[in-house]
Amino acid sequence: MVGLTYRHRYICQRGQIMEASVVSDPIPISLVVHTVYCPRRAWLESVGEKTDTMQMQTGLDAHRRVDNAAESGANEHRAVNVRSERLGLSGRCDVIEGADDGPLTVVEYKVTPVRRRPEVTYANRLQLALQTLCLKEMGREVQGAEVYFTGHRRRVEVALTDADFARAEEAVARTRRLIGALQAPEPPDDDYRCQWCSHVSVCLPSEHRYENARRRVVASAPDAQILHAATAGSRASLNSGRVEVAKAGERLLSVPIERVLGLVVHGNVDVSSALLRELCWRDRCVVWCSWSGRVIGWSQGADSPNGLQRVRQHVASAEGRLDIAQQMVSAKIANQATLLRRNGEAADAVERMRRLQRDAVCAQSLADLLGVEGEAAGLYFDSFPTMLTGNTAAFAASRWRGRRRRPAPDPANAALDYTYALLLGDCIRSLVACGLDPHAGFLHSSSRSKPALALDLMEEFRAPVADSVVVRAFRNGELTEQDFSVEMGSCRMTDRGRKQLISGFERRIETSFRHPVFGYDVTWRRAIEVQARLVLGTIDGTQAAYKGVTVR
Repeated sequence: MVGLTYRHRYICQRGQIMEASVVSDPIPISLVVHTVYCPRRAWLESVGEKTDTMQMQTGLDAHRRVDNAAESGANEHRAVNVRSERLGLSGRCDVIEGADDGPLTVVEYKVTPVRRRPEVTYANRLQLALQTLCLKEMGREVQGAEVYFTGHRRRVEVALTDADFARAEEAVARTRRLIGALQAPEPPDDDYRCQWCSHVSVCLPSEHRYENARRRVVASAPDAQILHAATAGSRASLNSGRVEVAKAGERLLSVPIERVLGLVVHGNVDVSSALLRELCWRDRCVVWCSWSGRVIGWSQGADSPNGLQRVRQHVASAEGRLDIAQQMVSAKIANQATLLRRNGEAADAVERMRRLQRDAVCAQSLADLLGVEGEAAGLYFDSFPTMLTGNTAAFAASRWRGRRRRPAPDPANAALDYTYALLLGDCIRSLVACGLDPHAGFLHSSSRSKPALALDLMEEFRAPVADSVVVRAFRNGELTEQDFSVEMGSCRMTDRGRKQLISGFERRIETSFRHPVFGYDVTWRRAIEVQARLVLGTIDGTQAAYKGVTVR
């Protein structure tokens, strides 16, 4: 994982982004090594894209013994920082052996499965050569270099040559040219290395070209989860590497911090500063919601990726991107029609919505597009009570008078408001993860001080995720009349009702489906992040067009 970013200063003129100058931060040795492996991966790392895969965790675990400098011995120095001013390079050596005033041996720890041979690769030689160059410039004599393969518990000596050092310096120059580019290199074409790459989930090499990926893209941490703190008066804190939620001295929850993908705070719940700081350091987004589900705000770490792309996003938002907005609206209408066809009795409305779905991609202006969206929404919500069938849902259907927002006058609207807020939180988290600004949108107006792009992104997921959860909750009896109360014309949910919806939402968003474009199984949560990254690619010009997710 790269801890530095490479900041460029740019000027914006007539909608164009131009490079003015470059701030020369030292280049990590690891980034040079990754350039040799894949230039696109190195570029993504240089703009701050981070991943956290099981593969990387294995490597971190293997390095854990040598990452603590305090455990260094008399002739063994661990986690030693090195630097070369001449090359503009910095890095860290796993282990350096030798006396303080004598010749040194550099030892690099590598993870290799036992079933594979402990073979020194070109990348290993490059890394050792760069570390050696740094040490020599720092005035130290280096007499040898070795690789220690943790899986085999075996050390292999590496005899570095003048050719190794020459190739290492050329690789540094190549890396510097790469990270100075304004646009990422094209992804590899059907390269076997992609399926094993830690950055495949952010690079999206096949998705970039809207091809069938022939593989499954999974979240970086498959067992990670969104933690919802929804018990009024409780406190979430960090204790010995675990997130704990307690109330009145009673522990309600305890999970390892590694398993927390994000935190959603509902209503009157306290969060300790230590937990907030740790989540920010890990680039885990925290979303705050009111007791009624309204998104109040969110927090994120300071080192957000894709800074230049974010500038481009604001330019595109100001100038307009009708093509992106068209796809989002068309996909929204298509998914609404599908949900209504599956669960309701409104064949005429579905047929009309299918025509509006096609009209959306032909709209000549944003005003025309909004008109198409409004007509489709009217048809959909007029027919919404036809999906609230069965005895358990009858009370909700009988009180429905159309879609009404805040305050919600009836149980179904109250449930929709709350579930939309949960979905909005996921969209915000996905946009933040790839460095986009949730406020600068293309369909919703950015002038209304709302997270416009997050609202844009959630449109195509409203029906298959949020609306589906609400319909199922009423039809299955998960939400009952006792879960709602009406005060001064405003329908409110009880604590039990909110927790039922949260539980149903998490079940739904973690459900896998076959992606209609890429052909692999993906959870709805992961699909939201994929779409966010496709928006990113469309904005920065690395892909031709944006396509929405539709279900049949």
